[in-house]
Amino acid sequence: MENRFLWRLFPLLALLASYLVFFYVQSYSKLSQTKCSLLPYQHFWITSKRIVTPQGLISGAVEIKDGKIASIVKEVEKLWDSELWQIIDYGDAVIMPGLIDVHAHLDDPGRTEWEGFPSGTKAAAAGGLTTLIDMPLNSMPSTVSRDTLKLKIKSAENRIFVDVGFWGGLVPENAFNPAALEDLLNAGVLGLKSFMCPSGINDFPMTNASHIKEGLSVLAKYRRPLLVHAEIQTELEPPLELEDGAHDARSYLTYLKTRPPAMEQAAIKELLTVTKDTRIGGSAEGAHLHIVHLSDSSSSLDLIKEAKRSGDSLTVETCPHYLAFSAEEIPDGDTRFKCAPPIRDAANKETLWEALMEGHIDMLSSDHSPTEPKLKLLEDGNFLRAWGGISSLQFVLPVTWSYGKKYGVTLEQLASWWSERPARLAGQELKGSIAVGNFADIVVWEPEVEFNLTEDHPVYIKHPGISAYMGSKLYGRVSATFVRGNLVYKEGDHADAACGVPILAT
Repeated sequence: MENRFLWRLFPLLALLASYLVFFYVQSYSKLSQTKCSLLPYQHFWITSKRIVTPQGLISGAVEIKDGKIASIVKEVEKLWDSELWQIIDYGDAVIMPGLIDVHAHLDDPGRTEWEGFPSGTKAAAAGGLTTLIDMPLNSMPSTVSRDTLKLKIKSAENRIFVDVGFWGGLVPENAFNPAALEDLLNAGVLGLKSFMCPSGINDFPMTNASHIKEGLSVLAKYRRPLLVHAEIQTELEPPLELEDGAHDARSYLTYLKTRPPAMEQAAIKELLTVTKDTRIGGSAEGAHLHIVHLSDSSSSLDLIKEAKRSGDSLTVETCPHYLAFSAEEIPDGDTRFKCAPPIRDAANKETLWEALMEGHIDMLSSDHSPTEPKLKLLEDGNFLRAWGGISSLQFVLPVTWSYGKKYGVTLEQLASWWSERPARLAGQELKGSIAVGNFADIVVWEPEVEFNLTEDHPVYIKHPGISAYMGSKLYGRVSATFVRGNLVYKEGDHADAACGVPILAT
């Protein structure tokens, strides 16, 4: 009799156990979502009078469900009276696609005293950037093989607050080895990067046109880009000698003379001997070449325009520091402004803006290249020996907007330069625009709000003091940043957990 009772009770106990497991899983899932996001729900609406979409600026709402954009609606005030929806009304603030930075050095693994994934991606989130593509150098080791990519991916796990993809390195060691390049591409890098001048990193030596030609031929099969740092030391411009004391190393103009526009022009001329192969019907059709951080707006830009007209698959970026600063304004000894190629004169800056506004420059990137303060030689002020690189990741949106207002920059142009075109370059079809089906990668910001970048302003890059932007007055405060529907940043607060996704090409 007792056994019969136990057999009848057993199914009820099993059913009870299954319910307990179900509720535990649900609770754990909800807890995990809460740690990844400052919001407790996965289905909600955000509304604004200014939403930047591919069809233009609208007033309306964006529905976010399970990390993606489920719908976009215009002028639907009656919906907001419903108690069925979770609704966040951002009023006049701008809702825009999250920024995608295709040129960032996060220095992880190996040089986390320079930056690192946690601080770099927290800064990105605070600046409205939802995706970073990490450069293959300044980490240690450089990302030039499947094994070194694995190290970087492992280092990123549970340590990134925004999505991060990776470029691989094209170096002499692998350039003439198609199997090695294919292995690196098959491992998931989004494309390759090379230097045509010394990079300053020992395990990332420079390449020439022969290496680049080989790289493009492999990339053509994958339809992925090659990014190139285009500077070459010409015979007409010998290295500057300081032994005679004729030049002051604390003077920015002394450094500027060491990297004249001719270095960029010579590199681009050499590049164009191989980019013709990327034309329709060419031997490298399907490959694409992207020139990073263009500084020279004279002959270099003219060469690029001509190559585009000829059908070369070619794009070019510049950076906010070339659009914000000019050589005449840089104080002696202020090595925060040192970068390569260098910031040039005011007339060059004006021509860069003109080229950007007219569409000859395709997109913007940060070229965030931080280091330890001691390597910037801030006390000595020696421009010739200080580490070159602008630390900028958190500030690129307000900097672009603040300096661009005088040129009539629109919100739609910002979205094109910082989201849509970078997404295309990196092969991210579900990013870069506020469109149904895309990931809900979104920045909410207030273009009219002014703020000062002082020590009191929350800054999340590892070494704020080395940034050339500190001390600036800017417009455009970031209020909120969503990555795949998770509210990862809100008015000075970050989500508890780093739930960004490493992006790998498939």
